[in-house]
Amino acid sequence: MADPQAVDDNWLLEEDEEEKQPTSAGSPEQRLWRVLIVDDDQDVHAVTRLALRNVSFKGRELELFSAYSGREAFEILRDTPDIALVLLDVVMETDDAGLLLARRIREELHNSIVRVVLRTGQPGQAPEQRVIIEYDINDYKAKTELTTQKLFTTVISALRAYESLNMLERSRIGLGKILAGATNLYQIHSLREFASGVLNQVSAILDVGADGVLCLMQADTGDTTVVAATGGYAPLAENEQMPESHPLWPTIKKAFKEKKSQFEHPANVLFIHTQENRDVLISVTPPWPLAQIQRDLLEVFCERIAAAFDNLYMFGQLRKAQEATVVALADLAEFRDGCTGGHVRRVQQLSSAIAARMKERGVYDDELTPQLVDMIGLASILHDVGKVATPDHILLKPGAHTEEERALMQTHAAVGRSVLERAANMVDGVSYLTYGAEIAGGHHEHWDGGGYPSQLKGKQIPLSARIVAVVDVFDSLLHERPYKEPWPYPEVMTYIRDRNGTQFDPEVVAALNDVVERNPGLGQGG
Repeated sequence: MADPQAVDDNWLLEEDEEEKQPTSAGSPEQRLWRVLIVDDDQDVHAVTRLALRNVSFKGRELELFSAYSGREAFEILRDTPDIALVLLDVVMETDDAGLLLARRIREELHNSIVRVVLRTGQPGQAPEQRVIIEYDINDYKAKTELTTQKLFTTVISALRAYESLNMLERSRIGLGKILAGATNLYQIHSLREFASGVLNQVSAILDVGADGVLCLMQADTGDTTVVAATGGYAPLAENEQMPESHPLWPTIKKAFKEKKSQFEHPANVLFIHTQENRDVLISVTPPWPLAQIQRDLLEVFCERIAAAFDNLYMFGQLRKAQEATVVALADLAEFRDGCTGGHVRRVQQLSSAIAARMKERGVYDDELTPQLVDMIGLASILHDVGKVATPDHILLKPGAHTEEERALMQTHAAVGRSVLERAANMVDGVSYLTYGAEIAGGHHEHWDGGGYPSQLKGKQIPLSARIVAVVDVFDSLLHERPYKEPWPYPEVMTYIRDRNGTQFDPEVVAALNDVVERNPGLGQGG
């Protein structure tokens, strides 16, 4: 501790002054500036607190923490977020305790933002030039030169530097979240799922659990539709339109009218206009006003969202085109086999339901991929597309087939697989055609290896084909065919169960039982 006579008269010792307790967390722009005093001399703490008790910067006062050793200071820095400044003594429990702490702050805590000001009463023991070069500190002061005014200047300069670095760091983290979030959003297909993902990303960028409501306004009607909502606004997602009586409505209406974002705390509305002439609003209500850096980050994110919305729309159109093509191929095959009625549509519905149920049961996790669950329904309607190569006199024969006719009839599996494989190879990755080829070629294979065309056995048969194998027989028996009358439902289930483990995969049969028990309409051919 320096001689009091060498220090400004304002440095009065008040050892009994009560320390301020840490305040509750709030907006980064509303919290107190956190300053850590590290010194083994209690008088230094008292003098420093007295000198800084009325200091404020940008309307925020100081919150002072005290540590009396390097180890204690390290623990406070490790466990206390957002410490802006460390006023650090050099000589404490050891001659270089302060220097070691400065190094640990940077190397162990990886905290490059906190400002570190060394205060020493023995400058010769820690030469300034060597310390500045060898340690990542931000200022070096002798205690004898720190008058009240100079301490004030040092603290304010450090806080200003900390604020700038903190803003840069928050900007870096926010931009990283934007890039990661936009990448994830492109992987979401459903508009409502996409909108929910947008709200989650906005909450992450704001770094608060913000409530949010996403509204989509179609350009031709002007109606405001709630697409997704979170938190306290979740009930709004049940409304087809945004109620005009809602407290957010005036700000939302203003944003739509002016076609720009509105920041009117507590209502903050982000405006997004897409190239497909859709106006999208995201409304967030954090507990404190948004800082300018948060507004800027959200505006950048909105630009990415606009592009993502357009891509989602185009993806949806492409998906619809793919589905229409698949349906057309199936309709072509079904047109020649007119007595099958809605067979392929029922197969589509039941195949999707069984795949979803198997996912719930946790079976075949290695085979039951998200793509399979998503695509099997549409792919299943291609299971008999190879019948286009079957002659009418065989396909439409009302009676039993001869051995030769049966052999020709069975070629439809290989034909369908070959046609769909060639088409699938023209598309990168997994598509409906990929699973369609598996199903067309494998839905007449048997679990015990007694099927056709390749006598595959067990899990050699693709899971998609094992599912449709059960569904195809189930639906065919329930409904009239040129060669048979419809069977009663109990007899159909008896037939399926009797072939469990021989013709059919037991796990698929179990899932079928669950599905028809949950939805008896499926079992009655509904």
